[in-house]
Amino acid sequence: MASYNRVVLLGNVTRDPELRYIASGTAVTDIGLAVNDRRKTPSGEWVEETTFVDVTLWGRTAEVAGEYVTKGAPILIEGRLKLDTWEKDGKKNSKLRVVGEKMQLLGSRGEGGRGGKPRVAAGRPAASGDGEEFGGGGGGGSGEYDGPDMGGAGGGDDIPF
Repeated sequence: MASYNRVVLLGNVTRDPELRYIASGTAVTDIGLAVNDRRKTPSGEWVEETTFVDVTLWGRTAEVAGEYVTKGAPILIEGRLKLDTWEKDGKKNSKLRVVGEKMQLLGSRGEGGRGGKPRVAAGRPAASGDGEEFGGGGGGGSGEYDGPDMGGAGGGDDIPF
């Protein structure tokens, strides 16, 4: 039987990332993401619903998030779902989270960045002010810079969703 585990989320960061390194030297950070959904009720009124999602980033992606992502910043995350389970005081607990494999910073250079610094990763300047994409491996992958997402021939101005 085939299976497919892919998640794409666009939302706002709920807290500043806290970058840390595990024993092997791999960078890791956890961020919270608020994703809004607007829908119409059967009575015809519009309601807004916010879903809060925990995202874990690894490698170079985690380092970039620690340097450039701040609370409130719009961000696009692509990754996979992972169910964490643990037992505490004899009680079984579980939590669903996203392991972010790619991250795209959205907005202008002045938004969501610390002090309006230009966005640079792995020694390469960003080619677009509308969004830069940083790929990373889940759980200790290389996390190398994938380059800006140019969206095919149209450049970085068109968002493909």
